[in-house]
Amino acid sequence: MSGSPAVIMRLVASSYAVAEKAGAIVRKVLHSGELGIVEKTGANDLQTLADRLAQQSICASLSRRFPKITIIGEEELPDEEIKEDLVESGLSEEILLKTCPEEYSHLKEEELVVWVDPLDGTKEYTEGLLDNVTVLIGIAHGGRAIAGVIHQPFYNYELGAGAALGRTLWGMPGLGAFGFNLQEVPGDRRIVTTTRSHSNKLVTDCVDAMEPHEVVRVGGAGNKIIQLVEGRASAYVFASPGCKKWDTCATEAVLHAVGGKLTDMHGNAYCYDANVKHMNSAGVLATLRNHEYYVSRVPQSVLQALKSG
Repeated sequence: MSGSPAVIMRLVASSYAVAEKAGAIVRKVLHSGELGIVEKTGANDLQTLADRLAQQSICASLSRRFPKITIIGEEELPDEEIKEDLVESGLSEEILLKTCPEEYSHLKEEELVVWVDPLDGTKEYTEGLLDNVTVLIGIAHGGRAIAGVIHQPFYNYELGAGAALGRTLWGMPGLGAFGFNLQEVPGDRRIVTTTRSHSNKLVTDCVDAMEPHEVVRVGGAGNKIIQLVEGRASAYVFASPGCKKWDTCATEAVLHAVGGKLTDMHGNAYCYDANVKHMNSAGVLATLRNHEYYVSRVPQSVLQALKSG
């Protein structure tokens, strides 16, 4: 591609480096042993020092390089001076070398909305279930998720001391997805992944209605999408409000980049404009294949309880 890379490619390349920086912060806070845990709305809705510092790092780094983008982060933080050591100015050269899909090549900074979950799976982070933890940076245009970065700060942590920790997955519909090997559950098996810590009767009834051969309960939306693209689950079923746009923007983009689909329980797409409500109030249904089958199995009781829109 002649000239400088398109804005969207520079933003994704920056988000990649910024997510890795956030991952390093998340690891450092854990290593320090001082997590600084506060409850936001209850014991299942926690915030730690890692959430706060990682979001400061992501938002400051991206807004400095791209001052006209809209950034919406999970954590409500006071305006304060950001320490320079939190700012990441690097870019992924590998991403900059990719050819931008034509439909995104002329997008302007001010047209882009970035949804940030600085630490997805906070509860699991505080409990030492570190493979559940991800950093999510999703990029939207015209209400659609068009690029996503999913960083796993503790990937390989089970290997013990000396292992190289962390990996980053990213994707853009029309270009592809990178950083992992796409695998599928064998076609004759239905493995459903669902919430580990936010279950209720509606959630359970909906999972049962899918007639799964196996149910995998894990934390974090990012982690559940990784289960889908690496062949450990065939559907992510969460029939409840609770998931937010910053949980699903990045993950939806990566999933769509490999031909998967993420919708509400009615099969309707979510909108990622800057002015939408943050809650995914009609639940989340995500699949790599056969989305229509799973939508068709959602019980009427769930559809009535979770109004679309």
